[in-house]
Amino acid sequence: MLGPNGLCFSPDEKILYVVESRGIPNRKILAYDVSSDGSTISNKRVFIDAGPGTPDGMRCDIDGNLWCGWGMGDPELDGVVVFAPDGVMIGRIALPERCANLCFGGVKRNRLFMAASQSIYALYVNTQGALGG
Repeated sequence: MLGPNGLCFSPDEKILYVVESRGIPNRKILAYDVSSDGSTISNKRVFIDAGPGTPDGMRCDIDGNLWCGWGMGDPELDGVVVFAPDGVMIGRIALPERCANLCFGGVKRNRLFMAASQSIYALYVNTQGALGG
């Protein structure tokens, strides 16, 4: 893998997502199946081809959607991108700067905290972060 970076497990911990930050020609989010005992991974596949985007830190919500910090290079892409478990982009949160890391917090795990280049942003969302994330 070329430059492993952000990583995240699906809510059931059966899939491991890893950002390949130096992918050629494009950065990618790879997915791996996790063995039932958690000791090995297999079935490497491209979950997302980021094209001109730059995925970074990421977390899953309770429905298995992947929330990814995004940006660096094109201001129109800066923020957070949300992908459904099948890899289809289902949402985007635009920020005035790239988002490097994010996490769900608050009592109900329904507040998304976004660490950007110069700022911290917070937003209540209509879902909850997966446990352990």
